[in-house]
Amino acid sequence: MNVVLWVLQILLAAAFLVGGFLKATQPKEKFQARMGWVNDFSQAQVRGIGVVEVLGALGLVLPWATGIAPILTPLAAVGLAITMIVAAQVHRRRKESFAVNLVLLAIAVIVAVGRF
Repeated sequence: MNVVLWVLQILLAAAFLVGGFLKATQPKEKFQARMGWVNDFSQAQVRGIGVVEVLGALGLVLPWATGIAPILTPLAAVGLAITMIVAAQVHRRRKESFAVNLVLLAIAVIVAVGRF
């Protein structure tokens, strides 16, 4: 089970690290064609979402890997699960597909439960 959780943690962290880094460092105009939801948020909000995703990705791996405050790993997974619930609501309201959000939510819940 530990190996499965590590694989899920790394996959989840990679997804959030890449997406979060792009949102935190690029202007929102760059995403408007692919991510219509950015039109509903300011540049600062999009950057904030990116920072939250990057910090969550780091929290998924580093505490458990180093053994320093490992309780932060399931807490990071819970935080990312909440982020995906909110993201799914935004996509639902905009009548967009939110399947990816549900998949990431499911993985985050599995990691949180497995690591608690």
